[in-house]
Amino acid sequence: MNATRTRMVLGIGVGLALATLFVDPAAAQPSINSKLITNLNEKLLYAAVPITVLVEGILIYTVYRFKDSGEAKPTQENRRLEITWTIATAIVLLFVGLAAYQVLGSSFVGGVTVSDPPSQSIQGLSEDAKGAQAPTEEDAVQVEVVAQKYSWTFNYIQADGDVSNTGTLVIPANQPVYLHVISVDWLHSFHAPELGLKQDAFPEQYNTMKTEAYEPGTYQLYCAEYCGVGHSSMLGTIEVKSQADYQKWLQQQKQGGSGNSSSSSSNSNSTGGPNASANNSSSGALVTA
Repeated sequence: MNATRTRMVLGIGVGLALATLFVDPAAAQPSINSKLITNLNEKLLYAAVPITVLVEGILIYTVYRFKDSGEAKPTQENRRLEITWTIATAIVLLFVGLAAYQVLGSSFVGGVTVSDPPSQSIQGLSEDAKGAQAPTEEDAVQVEVVAQKYSWTFNYIQADGDVSNTGTLVIPANQPVYLHVISVDWLHSFHAPELGLKQDAFPEQYNTMKTEAYEPGTYQLYCAEYCGVGHSSMLGTIEVKSQADYQKWLQQQKQGGSGNSSSSSSNSNSTGGPNASANNSSSGALVTA
């Protein structure tokens, strides 16, 4: 009777674990970056839950089955069992490795690196530094992200007018966006967790990351690397707009002309970064519509 009850409990546990494989999360992801990361986490969870239930079930059964044994008996050799769990472990590790490689190797998660097709020179960047990778898509939007104590400046490049914004990054939905991240003083880190974006900002080196947002809205931006006494206030926002709203915003910024640039310059200078004035004087950038 006890053995039958134990098998029933184990069967129910395994059944519940397998049922999770057929549950499709309803929440839509706001960007392709967060979608890739979430899908990877779900795959690893689906692999971990049955293994956890199986191992814990065996442990509970063993404790219950031998709880009245007065003396432990030596383990008997079972080559078939050893070969089975060795092969099973290898299969699990292979699955985890391949699933992780497919996601981490994507330019949306691992970043756009020099291993990608060689980049052309990018006109409009404010810093004389290497590492910025040109987009492969013709309709891609390019934004230079300049980090400094304790603010973010966004320079839109390659268009017919100068557009620069401080504190708020505005990007279009359903369009590739390349962010060329750099610092003008010391180490910072661009982090927008809801969009699945994170990239370190180094002095004298560009790091390019790629994204494509799906859901219009406002998302929080943080600096994820301690950078001084003002680190906790180094915040920003990312506004994802529809194509029509983005083009309207872009035209408004261009019509603002020098007023917009001077506003960004004064805000950046107030942060006290060592290269603030030099960066703002040269950060007139262009925008890709």
